[in-house]
Amino acid sequence: MCRLFNFLLLVLLLAGCSGSQTAQSALDANAQISPPQQQLAVDRSVQITPYPTPGAEDLEVYLPMLAGKSIGLVVNKASQVDGKHLVDVLMSNEVNVTAIFAPEHGFRGDADAGEHIDSQRDMKTNLPIYSLYGKTKKPSSDVLSQLDVIVFDLQDVGVRFYTYLSTLHYVMEAAAEQGKQVIILDRPNPNGYYIAGPVLDKELTSFVGLHPVPIVTGMTIGEYGLMINGQGWLANGIKCNLKVIKCPTYTHQMTFELPVSPSPNLPNHRAVLLYPSLCLFEGTTVSVGRGTDAPFQQIGHPQLDQYTESFRPVSGYGSKSPKHQDQYCYGKNFQSLPLQEIIDQRLDFTSLIEFHQALSQNGIQFYNKNNFFEKLAGTSTLREALGSGLSNKDLQLSWSEQLSQFKSIRQLYLLYP
Repeated sequence: MCRLFNFLLLVLLLAGCSGSQTAQSALDANAQISPPQQQLAVDRSVQITPYPTPGAEDLEVYLPMLAGKSIGLVVNKASQVDGKHLVDVLMSNEVNVTAIFAPEHGFRGDADAGEHIDSQRDMKTNLPIYSLYGKTKKPSSDVLSQLDVIVFDLQDVGVRFYTYLSTLHYVMEAAAEQGKQVIILDRPNPNGYYIAGPVLDKELTSFVGLHPVPIVTGMTIGEYGLMINGQGWLANGIKCNLKVIKCPTYTHQMTFELPVSPSPNLPNHRAVLLYPSLCLFEGTTVSVGRGTDAPFQQIGHPQLDQYTESFRPVSGYGSKSPKHQDQYCYGKNFQSLPLQEIIDQRLDFTSLIEFHQALSQNGIQFYNKNNFFEKLAGTSTLREALGSGLSNKDLQLSWSEQLSQFKSIRQLYLLYP
């Protein structure tokens, strides 16, 4: 009996060791193939309202405006009406769609950030697709001469350096020059409940910031279009014949999750909320998790091994050549941070200050060798402030007067309470 017990005990111990080795081998193999996967429990500490009705679903309002006209669409994968793409919905309603314009990330939304998009044809409809993120970021006069109306339907996230705002500017400008109408099918802004950050300095104008607005605007893309027009920001002060189809149920106080990812590296609500605070790291040597399953939900650097959290960026969907590719980056992971805490923090520079200090004190380069950080920040004073050791609270207070002036301008163009 004793021998049998010892034998069974030995079998169990060997099985445990074998299982442990097998599991570890699987983990090691997985680490060589793809970034770690993590299943998170649903955060139920926040009252998330359903996605408010977008303008694109108010078909009865805008379909009569398109009847008998030649239509161009500025759309991507998030341009949907009740789960169907706007292109298919309009064509099923006998709207004469003749051209598609694709912004950054492309018509289907699978191109890397900053990757040039080539003009092509849509395989499903055979419609021509004209890139607005390649050699030209502005619709050509030749294409516009064949159109009557441009319908603009892109899901914005309410942040100055999200390039769909610049795409809107150039579409409106081209349309104004050719005497064409632009109809914006407005969409709710998931970061529309606050306004924050420095206002863009004119000398730092670029495609990641064309207008004197703060980092977080607190405006929908439709309201923003009205402001572009009203403030005379188009070339030579020209005005676009602009119509905004409002979101029937939206208010700026709402917190909600987008039904479709607006771009490859904003895959979920957490990333969308953290994006305003973490995108400034794109102008530094710190990775924001591109090339992992949690972009804009973690930050790290190969030389910060004093941190216990780590990830390894690899080439893949939406990030063909991520920063620090195939290297382990050590830093902070925000995937377990309660959503309510992220919502309450709003635009937060605590991690930016922390990582600037950690790298600089060890003689490690923090900023990229260009002025991309300044273009994202919209000001050169933020780099100076980080070097002087200002706190997050001090930084926020430093542009309070700018924000007060912007709020007065913003008020003129609001469509929602």
